[in-house]
Amino acid sequence: MSVAEARATQHRPNPWLIAIVVAAATFMEVLDTTIANVALPYVAGGMAVSADEATWVVTTYLVANAVVLTASSHLAKALGRKRFFVICLALFTVSSLLCGLAWDIRSLLLFRVLQGLGGGGMVPVSQSILADAFPPDKRGQGFALFGIAVVVAPVVGPTLGGWLSDNWSWRWCFLINGPVGVFSIALVMLVVAETPAREGAASFDLFGFLLVSTFLSSLEVVLDRGQIDDWFASSFILFFAAVAAASLVLMIPWELSRERPVIDLRMILSRQFGACFFVMMAIGAILISTTQLLPQLLQLNFGYTAMLAGLVLSPGGVVTMFMMLVVGRLTGRVRPKYLIMTGAAIVALSMYNLTSLYGGLDFWFFARSRIYIGVGLPLIFIPITTASYDGVTPGRIDQASALINVARNVGGSIGVSLAQNVLAHREQFHMNRLSETVTPSNVEYQETLNRMIAYFLSLGSSASDARRQATAWIGRQIHAQASLLAYIDVFHTLMLLAALVIPLALILRRASPGAQPTAPH
Repeated sequence: MSVAEARATQHRPNPWLIAIVVAAATFMEVLDTTIANVALPYVAGGMAVSADEATWVVTTYLVANAVVLTASSHLAKALGRKRFFVICLALFTVSSLLCGLAWDIRSLLLFRVLQGLGGGGMVPVSQSILADAFPPDKRGQGFALFGIAVVVAPVVGPTLGGWLSDNWSWRWCFLINGPVGVFSIALVMLVVAETPAREGAASFDLFGFLLVSTFLSSLEVVLDRGQIDDWFASSFILFFAAVAAASLVLMIPWELSRERPVIDLRMILSRQFGACFFVMMAIGAILISTTQLLPQLLQLNFGYTAMLAGLVLSPGGVVTMFMMLVVGRLTGRVRPKYLIMTGAAIVALSMYNLTSLYGGLDFWFFARSRIYIGVGLPLIFIPITTASYDGVTPGRIDQASALINVARNVGGSIGVSLAQNVLAHREQFHMNRLSETVTPSNVEYQETLNRMIAYFLSLGSSASDARRQATAWIGRQIHAQASLLAYIDVFHTLMLLAALVIPLALILRRASPGAQPTAPH
């Protein structure tokens, strides 16, 4: 080692300090993907808009987030990772404050787009900074800390958002990012080393970026709004589906023919990285969809408040944090494929456990189900993140980070869309089947109706009112039962998705812990 190299190594910041700083910033960004979900009714009321219009607060953020991910690799190279990270963090912080001060729905959506653009560039650059800060044999431990931010933040989001909205104002869901963002910027400036800007900024694949961003944006709109707007019965959805399809058809040959594509499709087609990409899509689908489904189920079917529904996820978050540290050490000793298969099996079993829904379940049944997920997800997340860098040369680390995070975001959107679509269709199916038994010739129906009529008569209702109230009560019971059966179908679907990760993990090649990057194949 030369004197210059020894001096550089001596003054290099502690990698764990770097990990803490970038994980804190990433936690804040990922938190904003879910913190606004439980606040949407408050946003709709405060802005005097419909519930459908309020959902664009989430959609615009996801769209902007996905778009900037595709350019993050190039921008990090052109500007330098540290400089680009600070710019993204500053944009995210300022736009968060503006979201909290928005005066109408249009201004809020504009600031959410800016927030998504700033946040979208932070996560992949965080991973790149960690990959460079830690030696290959220690990366698993560094990614464990990063994984706590990515996996726990969506769990904390609903609880924190519900508490702030119930006790303060929905605006504080965004305003809290201000002081945290300023503090994070100061720490990044102090401890993260700059990578020099690289040549080749002029060779940016602008047309490819436009195609990729158009495809991702249109796909996000279709997935997020499809269920609300009745899918292809809506001209709005048809238009964006056609735009997504056309941009995809043009994008594939264009990107494959570029020397420096904005998205390296050859990486996705490779054995190692391709398997990691699709596993991360599945993980994103399960993590984001269950984080949205459980609070929704508890509020609508079990009468929980927004805060209490969010608290159900908290025990799982604590377990996840502990498991991240354990799995970070295991990645240096156990092959990633075996950890991933074990984690996928645990997540599949936790989804199966949720298929035993009925109306008398208590808080801890749902909390335990989230604990099981909290055990399984880290066994997948950390090994797949680590394995995605195996075989990736240093010059393509930023590209790998961007693609893995695109997979997580798109997978999350697909998971939410899939879950909501299955929920709506199966609820209607079960409503129809259960209603078939509600006929005058059905003895059990008549007995139930008569008992309820007698009950309402005992409360002082007239005969006609008692019959009407009894009929309405039976209708509500049918609807509640159909809803629970539909959620059971959704959890069966997610169980199958988790099970599909197991054969995908078998595709991963044998890689020795700490091995140096080799050409991907």
